[in-house]
Amino acid sequence: MRENLLERKSEAIIIRKIVAIIALITVILMTVTILGGIIYIKSALKPVDPENNKTVKIEVPIGSSTSTIGQTLKEKGIIKNATVFKYYVKLNNVAGFQAGVYDMAPSMTLSEIAQTLQTGTLAREAIFKIAVPEGYQLEQIAESIEKHTDYTKKEIMEKLDDQETIKQLQEKYPDLLTDSLLNKNIKHPLEGYLFPATYSYYEENPPLESIIDPMIQKTYEVVTKYDEQMKEKKMDVHKLLTLASLIEKEATEKADRHLISSVFYNRIQKDMPLQTDPTVLYALGEHKERTMYKDLEVDSPYNTYKVKGLPPGPIANAGEASIKAALNPAESQYLYFLAEYGTGEVHYSKTLEEHNKLKAKYITEKRN
Repeated sequence: MRENLLERKSEAIIIRKIVAIIALITVILMTVTILGGIIYIKSALKPVDPENNKTVKIEVPIGSSTSTIGQTLKEKGIIKNATVFKYYVKLNNVAGFQAGVYDMAPSMTLSEIAQTLQTGTLAREAIFKIAVPEGYQLEQIAESIEKHTDYTKKEIMEKLDDQETIKQLQEKYPDLLTDSLLNKNIKHPLEGYLFPATYSYYEENPPLESIIDPMIQKTYEVVTKYDEQMKEKKMDVHKLLTLASLIEKEATEKADRHLISSVFYNRIQKDMPLQTDPTVLYALGEHKERTMYKDLEVDSPYNTYKVKGLPPGPIANAGEASIKAALNPAESQYLYFLAEYGTGEVHYSKTLEEHNKLKAKYITEKRN
């Protein structure tokens, strides 16, 4: 019995020693691995060759991701590691890389490379630029593209509405271009998804995909900043852009977008139709300064005088100010608003009676 007990104690001691040795080896290996990783990352953050100022041309196509740019820089010998570059950009909140052709050297630091890509210090100038103002609709954007390319407006609209095009873009931007776009009542699936900004292009008559993609990419970059707020509001991207488009089309320079947003929220809460004229004009496919009573009878899912709630989709693109307003309505009890004729000053009211008085004073009288 005593011999068995001594034997078991001896085995236990041996086991503990083996476990201790394995643990020590594991700790050493982990330490070596971590130290090695730190040394490697530190090295990757430094220039490839501080003494080599010979430049090479780096082409950054429109719509390139950070990963793609990093891989190109690695292949051209400008950086040591594409993954380290990707996380350097992410952790330093670097954004807004510009497409184009750049002169870069192995002596450049990651900071210099990122700054160059941001500021667009190009080896050649943009061949043409397309300005997309806030509140523009898809057909207006198509007209702008037509002016700078060999494509006709008809060809552009067909491409933008093409189901295969939509499918390919959905695969690239699944969090932005959801199946809400496939609603049969939507006039143009990409309406409201081409962000208002000025876009530069570096080749003559590039493929339409290359012209459209940065506009969608920009929308993605903007709306993803508001993911948490969308969750709080229980609002998806499509509804956000739809509401923001209504605010954008109703807002004048003197309008408080957050107050306009509150009117829409209050009406939805009270199960009232939104009754916003821009949706009627969108349904008609017309641009008019004045909406007539007969226009309000148009039979369309976009007619918010007849159909309660939001229309099937955006009626125009919205700037970031309108997107913010759609997520942050002001606290108010207003149910009506109107823009004063001639000045654009916006007046708000809580009752229809008050609204009609304001309409008579600030629109009807001023027109006559």
